[in-house]
Amino acid sequence: MPPIDVYFYKDESGHTPVLEWLRELRQRDRKAYAKCVARIRRLAEFGHELRRPEADYLREGIHELRAKRGRVNYRILYFFHGQNLAILAHTLTKEGALPAADITRAIRRKEAFEHNPAQHTYEEDINDGPDKRRTQDHRPDHR
Repeated sequence: MPPIDVYFYKDESGHTPVLEWLRELRQRDRKAYAKCVARIRRLAEFGHELRRPEADYLREGIHELRAKRGRVNYRILYFFHGQNLAILAHTLTKEGALPAADITRAIRRKEAFEHNPAQHTYEEDINDGPDKRRTQDHRPDHR
């Protein structure tokens, strides 16, 4: 399967929850940050074919990227839009079961994105990390 494009979900107020979480994580724990970015790169490379232990399907079109550092489990919830686009929608740090409220939040973001992709897309170049924005604009409003 060809590589896919990975975008960050942007809410109505312009916030990018996953990007903001990654920036905070980088400040707190650079090794955990590096593991999460590596998972995002693997998602871009393998898309729908990415499986456990790196990714898993949850429900209602929501998947999770899975990274671990020590006893801490990092999760990035995402969904696909068409065959060649993934949207990073929500993040969490967990020690036990994945809270249903977090999955529900990702589902709501998926629905908002599907209603208006251009409004809810923030594009990052994953090869440069979450601080360097791509110069070209490939918004997924046509997919």
